[in-house]
Amino acid sequence: MRRVVVTGLGTVNALAPDVPGTFAALREGRCGIGALTFRDADRLTIRIGAEVRDWDGAARFSRQELALYDPVTQYAMIAGVEALAMAGLTGPLGPRAGVILGTAAGGIQTWEDSYRAVFAEGRSRVPPLVVPRLMHNAAASHLSLRLGAQGPVLSVSSACASANHALGLAMQQIRAGAADIMLAGGSEAMLCLGGVKAWEGLRVLAPDACRPFSLGRRGMVIGDGAGVLVLEAEDHARARGAVVLGRLAGFGMCADAGDIVAPDPGGAARAMRLALADAGLSAVDVGYVNAHGTGTLANDRSETRAIRDVFGPNPPPVSSTKAMHGHAIGATGALEAIACLFALREGVLPPTIGYQTPDPECALDVVPNVARAARVQAVLSNAFAFGGLNAVLAFTV
Repeated sequence: MRRVVVTGLGTVNALAPDVPGTFAALREGRCGIGALTFRDADRLTIRIGAEVRDWDGAARFSRQELALYDPVTQYAMIAGVEALAMAGLTGPLGPRAGVILGTAAGGIQTWEDSYRAVFAEGRSRVPPLVVPRLMHNAAASHLSLRLGAQGPVLSVSSACASANHALGLAMQQIRAGAADIMLAGGSEAMLCLGGVKAWEGLRVLAPDACRPFSLGRRGMVIGDGAGVLVLEAEDHARARGAVVLGRLAGFGMCADAGDIVAPDPGGAARAMRLALADAGLSAVDVGYVNAHGTGTLANDRSETRAIRDVFGPNPPPVSSTKAMHGHAIGATGALEAIACLFALREGVLPPTIGYQTPDPECALDVVPNVARAARVQAVLSNAFAFGGLNAVLAFTV
């Protein structure tokens, strides 16, 4: 079976518009959450989020591109180009390269603008390119077009597990011999009136801050952005002299088949065990877990039970970087995969910021508030989604 390595990273998120800035923010424990600034944010009950600040699409794309690129595609394009440059690759990539990206909502801003035009402003028509702009596969398809990637190209939509599923499926394409290079990750741009209003209905959003695993936490905070990783067959990467950032060694996915929204610690634990087995690792090999860690009461308690089930009474350090970059829904797994590569490459465990008081039901070493120097050889990245869908990645040096 072909080994799969990571040779490039790219991101746009609330912490920074690139990987170096994101690494610096993870090291510093910086928070990207703040007051929402988009149109009609004053109509919301929850008015905080992890926005991509000062984004100027017109400075990055042509008028023709902007007609086709919802923000969800804009973020993915910039992240993908950065990842490709880091990998030392140039297009066209050809038929042995592909793209798999996750998103939960796709071009939701385009949906909202179109509904506003028709229902609120009374217009009789919308722009002719609305459909290709809002479709879920727009980001993956446009990245394929830009890079000349003619292999497997598709979009994955599995709520908050989308990016982890995309990365795992991309790894499997390389293992199976269907591709040598895959760009994979996720993108999301859900911070708009309709996007946040929908989440308000679930009553899971925090009004002040995201404090995963901390007693008194009040919920999650939505974030926007994208993360793209270049995955490559190790023999292919070595042959061209690429710098290997780490290895995507294992992937585990399963379904709870229980409740549409309530997490199941049994399913989460099963996905972690599947990822470990796929990577040929045992629990004692893992030096860090990037938790799903949403900051909701139910998720954090359920995930703690699952982690202690897998790792026993002394689990490795666990942190949730969502307290910094927000919960980027379909992109969040990609941002957290980048945080895992940061831990492996830099020897620094990103912290769980905003942590105040231990919760007896979340008895974990959560790397509270301050990043920690630690040399680790293997890490897990957890993603557990509505619909009872679990996806866990295992990275090694």
